[in-house]
Amino acid sequence: MHRAAMNKFKRILTHCRLANSLSSRNYSVRGEKVTHLPHISIFPSSKIHSPINFTNSHNQRFFFSSKPESFIEIFSSNDWSNKLDKELEDSDLALTHENVMYVLKKLGKEPNKASRFLKWAVEKNGFEPNSSIYSSILRIYANKDFLKEFWVTIKEMKDKGYYIDEETYKTIFSTFRGLKMENEATALRHFYERLIKENTVDDKVKQVVDVVKSDEWGENVESQLSNMEITVSDNFALRVFKELRGKGYPAKAFEFFKWVERSLNFEHNGVTYNGILRVLCWEDSISEFWFVMDEMKGAGFELDIDTYIKVSRQLQKNKMLGDAVKLYEHMMDSSYKPSFTECNSLLRTIATYTTPDLDLVFRVVNKYEAAGYSFSKNIYDGIHRSLTSLGKFDEAEKIVEAMIKAGFEPDNITYSQLVFGLCKSRMFEEATKVLDVMEEQGCVPDIKTWTILIKGHCAANQIDKALLCFAKMMEKGFDADADLLDVLINGFLSQSRILGAHTVLVELVAKARLRPWQSTYKNLIQKLLNERKLEQAMELLRLMKRHNYPPFPEPFVRYISKFGSVEEAKEFLMALSVKEYPTVSAYQHVFKSFFDESRHSEAKDLLFKCPHHIRKHPAISALFGSAD
Repeated sequence: MHRAAMNKFKRILTHCRLANSLSSRNYSVRGEKVTHLPHISIFPSSKIHSPINFTNSHNQRFFFSSKPESFIEIFSSNDWSNKLDKELEDSDLALTHENVMYVLKKLGKEPNKASRFLKWAVEKNGFEPNSSIYSSILRIYANKDFLKEFWVTIKEMKDKGYYIDEETYKTIFSTFRGLKMENEATALRHFYERLIKENTVDDKVKQVVDVVKSDEWGENVESQLSNMEITVSDNFALRVFKELRGKGYPAKAFEFFKWVERSLNFEHNGVTYNGILRVLCWEDSISEFWFVMDEMKGAGFELDIDTYIKVSRQLQKNKMLGDAVKLYEHMMDSSYKPSFTECNSLLRTIATYTTPDLDLVFRVVNKYEAAGYSFSKNIYDGIHRSLTSLGKFDEAEKIVEAMIKAGFEPDNITYSQLVFGLCKSRMFEEATKVLDVMEEQGCVPDIKTWTILIKGHCAANQIDKALLCFAKMMEKGFDADADLLDVLINGFLSQSRILGAHTVLVELVAKARLRPWQSTYKNLIQKLLNERKLEQAMELLRLMKRHNYPPFPEPFVRYISKFGSVEEAKEFLMALSVKEYPTVSAYQHVFKSFFDESRHSEAKDLLFKCPHHIRKHPAISALFGSAD
């Protein structure tokens, strides 16, 4: 079967003009309405019942009446006038940290309005921004039209002793790079590096953190802190919390949080409550997290929307999905309801878990619906994704029927989720039939749908059938992409078919003009060298160079220094550079590796074969002098 599948794969590559196949076709979806997903009779029956009433949810409308929404309504207006100024002055809208953060989030895509709001809050109402507010407005200003405001704000932050946290720096740096604003990205990097060198964590903060980290929390730590004459401010507390974010320290951050309140009579507020919660969202400090949540609520403060987003994503990353859903429910009952995007992200995380918890899915959806929101297609997709992943295909079909009644038609996402679920349930024949049904319904499978089908086969070690699906895809005029190639390569590697993986990659690069991912190259090179297939690995190294990827010398140097010949070392060095000769440091690396393996004679033989400028280079001469 291996040879038959591989031969068909090669025939398809030979006879299909892959490079231009997609551009010569105009696929379109037929005009008729898709009324249902095909019911495949072998779908297993299941008894689970959705606790959601889908029939009327799409007719519900949501209207805002909370105070932060009143701010947004006023500042979203394009008709700014003295009348609005008067209304704001006469209103009793409270400018809390949470309100300001919420409004900035909602106005994030309208820098003019966000800037106008913050200026009004500061200049006319005496609002004092903290580091979180500054970070939020910096992200809003990070575009070509607001550079003046961006740099003025950064200077203001620095003058007031506020820091730019690493996450904000990385986000803005990536934004500048994405907008091709290289000068600004470089200037920001230099500014951030200068802040680090200047030790923006002042001496007192550093002393406190060192004491807290030095020992288990107890009388000794508290005694040392009491003797330090600490003056606590919001900013001071936030900086201490920030330095205690690492693994093993959140519980100590909580103890410090309670100690300044108990021993220094510091009164916590919305800023410090939100600051400590960002630190506590880990499994070993989750009980402290919920303790602070309850205490904060009792004190009349709320979780701000920026903190919610960061904490929720960290909980999801930590696979603490029950806590993530509980937090979502809390926020949906607050004045600062998360956006649809956050709901969709949470549903996707739950659905992509190994075994999705349907109770969590329906808790999220029910809370979303109870807030008055109508179901979008993404919400239906989120439910459908979980059901198909669990193999509950009958229930999944009912969700699709409800979705159609709500005015949303099945598309590639809907079908792809079904294909994924069928493959996960090892129902490969049925999964393949779905793509045929899609075409009958006028919904042509896209490259992502094909990739899911092929990946499903690979995950079940059905590599030959995956190749046949791949060949069928190309017969229909689709080109592979780097994502699909990576799936195929990993499929081969999972069965230790290293040379087969090499053949697939080389054939696709040659015939389909495909540019593999750098990580695909690296992974396969490592595997080839582990099997002592230096020739094939060298071929991939040359392809990497042709695709303008940086050199990948490390595994080759390790291999050649142990097992390689002098000629192989020379060939490797020449393959490294696009110029006539590689750098001196590349030669040094190889020579040192030979010395480390006590292969001095091979190192000297290689030196003899090197060009004159390398043999006479002081660094190389010094290396051989020390070896002698």
